[in-house]
Order: sequence, then C-alpha cells, then structure tokens
Amino acid sequence: MSSVLLIYPYFRRAFDRSEFRFPPLGVAYVAASLKARGHSVSVLDCSFLSRAAALQEARRSAATAVGIYCMVTMEEDCLCFARALRDSADLLAAGGPRPTSDPALFLQDFDVVVTGEGERAMVDLLSAAGNGSDLLSVPGIAVRAGADGQWRQERGTPVRGIVRSPARPPETLLDQVPFPARELLPNDRYIESGRRHYGRSITTIMTTRGCPFSCEFCSNEIFGVSYRARSPGNVVDEVEQVLSLGYERIHFADDVFTLDRGRVQGICREIMRRGLRFRWECLGRVDSLDIDLAAMMREAGCRRIFFGIESGDDAILRLMNKRITSARARSAVNAAHQAGVKTGAFFILYYPGETDATVRATLRFASSLPLDYLSFTVPYPIPGTALHARMKDRAMRPWRQDENLLLDHTLTFDADHSQAKMQLAILKGQAEFALKRALGRFGPVVLPLLSRPTDLLLSLMR
Repeated sequence: MSSVLLIYPYFRRAFDRSEFRFPPLGVAYVAASLKARGHSVSVLDCSFLSRAAALQEARRSAATAVGIYCMVTMEEDCLCFARALRDSADLLAAGGPRPTSDPALFLQDFDVVVTGEGERAMVDLLSAAGNGSDLLSVPGIAVRAGADGQWRQERGTPVRGIVRSPARPPETLLDQVPFPARELLPNDRYIESGRRHYGRSITTIMTTRGCPFSCEFCSNEIFGVSYRARSPGNVVDEVEQVLSLGYERIHFADDVFTLDRGRVQGICREIMRRGLRFRWECLGRVDSLDIDLAAMMREAGCRRIFFGIESGDDAILRLMNKRITSARARSAVNAAHQAGVKTGAFFILYYPGETDATVRATLRFASSLPLDYLSFTVPYPIPGTALHARMKDRAMRPWRQDENLLLDHTLTFDADHSQAKMQLAILKGQAEFALKRALGRFGPVVLPLLSRPTDLLLSLMR
C-alpha cells in the first residue's frame, strides 16, 4: 500500500473577510476512500499556514504519492508544490476543477491529471501505479501523449499533447461513498477561527452532487450538469458525526440544496425525529422555495438561506442563462424573511453585456430586498464555462491575487468597463446596503442623497 499526501493549497489573503472559509471536503473525500483501501494518508490543509511553512511541511513528508487539489485561484501555488516535490515523490497527481478543464497546463509538472470526481479514480490510479499497469487503464485520467512505462521521467519537459482515458461515470450511489476523513483536517483551528471571527464554529456537508442548470458563468467541471442526492438518513448520520467534533453550525454546501422539495422535507423531519438541535444554513434557488418550505426548514434549525440572484435586470438574467426572474427572486427572499429565516444574496456587477443602467437596476433591486447578507463581485470567465467561451476573443490573463478591501483578484479579461469602475460600483452597493440597515425607515429619504451623485460618477467613468 502507498503512503499518500493530499494537499489543499489555499492561503488566506491579508484582507480576507469572507464568511466562506471551510474545510476542504473534496480532499477529505478522496482521503477517506484511500484510507478505506488500506493506504496511509495525510492531508496538508494550508488554510492556516504560510507558504513557506506549508512547503517545508510538504517536503518533510515521506509520502511516495502526492495529490494536489486545484481550482483557478490556486493554480500558481499548486504548480509551486509540484515543482518542490518533483524529486521526492514517485507519483504526482493533480485534481480539481482547474486541472479537469485544462490537463495540459499541469502535465509539465505532474505525472497524471485526475479529471472529474476523484475518490475511485485515485484508488484505481494508485493500484495501477503500484502494479506497474498502464495508467490509461484507469478511467478519468489524462497523461502525456505517447506515455509509456517511462512516463515518470518526463516531468518538467514541454507538453506536446495529452491522452485521456475513457471518462469515468459519475458516482450515483452517494450513500455508499465514505464520509470525508475529517479526522485528518485541522478541526480545532477551524473551530477556533470561526468562533473568533464570526462568533460560531461552522463546517460544511454536501448532500448532493451536481446542478441540472447551466448558468453561463458557472463552472461544473467536476460534477457536471447532473443532480445526484444522498438519502435523508445518510445526511443526518453525517450531521451527527460533525456535531460530535465540536462544530456548532453546518453549512450545506450543495449548489442547489432546496431543489428537491420532498428530500429537503425528509432531511428536516429526520433532524427533528432525532431531536438534534443545531443551526444550519444552505444555498437555495429562488424558484424552489416558498413560505411553507422555509417555515419547515426553520423549525428544523435553518437560520439562513443564500441565493445566487446575480442581477436585478431580467434581460441580464437571460443573458446569464439563470432561468429565473427578478420577481421570482423577490418572492423567494420575502418568503424566507416572513418565515423568520435570514437571507443572503450574491450579485455580479458589470457582467459582459451590461450597461450602467442595468447595474443601477441591480443595485436598486438588491437594496430593496430584506437581506441580512449581501455580496457583490465582478465577472470572472472561468475556464471551461460558457462565459469563458463567449469571451474567447478577449485577451485573457491568469488569476492574480489583489490585496485590497474590495476584490481578491485583478480582472482576468479585457472588459468593457474598467476595474476601477467595477470597484466603485461594489463600494456603492455595499455602502447603500449598510446605510439602509442602519437608517431603517429613514433609508428611503437618505439613500437618494448617496445614489444620485455616485450614479453620475459611474456614468462618467470608462
């Protein structure tokens, strides 16, 4: 059996104020599957480490096989780890959304890229490598073109092409997938950090995989356009395990937790049947929530629902392929609010194709909703998305961290509007939201005094 090191190369930025910093479930799922097959597994979660300390710890590892997770924001650090471990690991594997979307980018420094879901693929990959078998016998991987038994010796040389094995079918029997190996994660650090920054310790559970919708900007490289669900009993079994670790709140991290009404009701009934008393939150679609469902969720402990609304202009929603309307979004937020559940919403400003008028409509719409949390961001054409394909004629740049209070990255494409203008729009939206909450019933009188001059300023900027 192999000694395996799995790395999650995420490092917090200096001005990080996000509420969404959770243990890496994807890595923990892979670790659990490998442990179940007898492998010795350790996880290097870099969330609370400096880059220097994390690299030092990785180099000290005696693992013969190393798997590194990567999303777009982690690309540079992922490749840095691979280069640092090139001489010590017998097998270097990359996985996650970014390698899945562009394996060739990683195969100069890695031996193999795992595409799609990684639990079974990593088990099969280590078995093939240990037996000296052809790696292409493993479904769901990519290697260099012309790879043979000497493929390990090719690290660091230019990639002239790749070969993919047949795609691995998505896992359908989710109840049979081992729970994430949370014992390998720094739970004490997450608990302490959550209590210190947000007044509560919180972690994630995924109860479904995939999303049946195809929003233009959304990356679904790993789970695809699908929807697979765990049973309510299986979900609540994991809830009990998580609570036993000391976490106080659970964030159900499904793309569309509320999609299947009957299943949500089943989870709520199972929580109440077992007498579990904890608070939880989830992501929901505005077209799958009404006041009756929201009331039942609150009775079972739900205290906040986040909605990806993205725009307050129906024409822009159609451009995004959101398949919702602003009226339906308002109805869902109002339903949750009336049921006593707090609400949060996400919006994108200056999406490709937007005008100052549509952005103003979104800002007005957002400030008119009874929200408890509001997030504005700039557009980001992620590789593999339909938006990235639509922007293919624009100059694209790699994601680069930008240490400022409003954005965590610089613009990655030549947009119709400047980054400064987008930042001003975000600041305007945040200020109006904060003022509305602070002023209460005086908000409608005072807010226009801020909105009008900033609207004019935005219209004058490129």
